[in-house]
Amino acid sequence: MNKIKIIVPILILFCSSIICAQSDTLRVQTSAECGTCKKKLEKELVFEKGVKSVNLNLDTKVVTVVYAEEKTNADKIRMAISKIGYDADSIPADKKAYNRLPDCCKKDGMK
Repeated sequence: MNKIKIIVPILILFCSSIICAQSDTLRVQTSAECGTCKKKLEKELVFEKGVKSVNLNLDTKVVTVVYAEEKTNADKIRMAISKIGYDADSIPADKKAYNRLPDCCKKDGMK
């Protein structure tokens, strides 16, 4: 009986730590221009390790990313956005990826 009194609380703590994995939310200013950008960013970012959800607001050009803190971080997410072809806060778009974007997704003056 004493063993059960010790084991049960330990199991409860262990299970609750697994269930309550830490998530964080990141908002990144991007260079996205259109609906094609929205589809591309949301589709590709969701495959990044640790990313749980992605939503791009086209009016503000801000992408909101919910991610697992233990699997990724804000800098890795910004780099992933850059590698897709878009600016991510102060990180410029990867040139090769940017050049592969459709014309509608390119910034004014850089088409």
